[in-house]
Amino acid sequence: MTSELQNLALQRYRRMAWITLAAVYFLILVGASVRASGAGMGCPDWPTCFGQWIPPTSEAQLPDNYQEIYAELGYADTRFNVVKTWTEYTNRLVGVTIGFLIFLTAVFSWYCREHDSSIFKASVGAFLMVGFQGWLGAQVVGSNLQPGLITLHMLVALALVGTLLFAVAQARRGIMASQPVTEIAPEFQKWLYVVLVLTVIQVAMGTQVREMTDFISRAQGEELRSSWIEAMPWFFYVHRSFSAVVLFSNLWLGWLLVTSLGWQHTLTRLTLAMIAVICTSVVSGATLGHLGMPAFVQPTHLLAASLLFGLQFLIWMSYRHSRDAAV
Repeated sequence: MTSELQNLALQRYRRMAWITLAAVYFLILVGASVRASGAGMGCPDWPTCFGQWIPPTSEAQLPDNYQEIYAELGYADTRFNVVKTWTEYTNRLVGVTIGFLIFLTAVFSWYCREHDSSIFKASVGAFLMVGFQGWLGAQVVGSNLQPGLITLHMLVALALVGTLLFAVAQARRGIMASQPVTEIAPEFQKWLYVVLVLTVIQVAMGTQVREMTDFISRAQGEELRSSWIEAMPWFFYVHRSFSAVVLFSNLWLGWLLVTSLGWQHTLTRLTLAMIAVICTSVVSGATLGHLGMPAFVQPTHLLAASLLFGLQFLIWMSYRHSRDAAV
């Protein structure tokens, strides 16, 4: 393949992969909305919804004894709610759409294999992960929303993001090679690893808080949402305070880049975007903690955490490519 055709293949792949990544993040937002609104069992069966491929729009479209039917299947509290049903069904439709997008991404990656075989391997791996994610989604429904499985479902989504970002970063290697980092602050690499570790700790605590939120919501019910904070264990307060450590560490990382590489370098722009995401996460977290856990804020908080993970991973990969090109 000629150099011109290779560049065209990489350009097309990057465009397709970015579209797919945007769709994955949209699915994370929709999935978080499903969880926050309590719509996870809006469809008590899988892959159909109330036994239909297109869910009903009113309870009159279901058998008179549908609650007894689902009670025998282990879902004693099933009651049709059109908003929750279609929220969960939309989540499933978006998931299927992403399956097609990732398949197309894998197809586009085939033409990049001569440039870098890891692009093709990672894209195919992402496609296989989507299949596993679909199966895991069925297990979540079958378990009647067991919190551990829901968290695993989210972690697999982040692993999918990481796999796609790895492939995108590999496809952008030439772009980053043209942006040297010879003038970068010598302490940047150390601080990059520091903020990565801090993010892992913060996300781990956030996962535990999310698990505890599910437990408290089941114990107290949605009507007592404003008092959930009072039942939170100690690590909720550590998680809330630790956000300041994460924010200031990343602000320092951004300052190192601005003063050494300037405002126009890709690494600087990515880091500034990361700081904006952290600020969104801090504000949404403070809103949850001080305003009674409003359901509409929870998806924003989770999406910000997911974006933070993705941006930091991309910064790390991009830095490596720029650094290695100068060696």
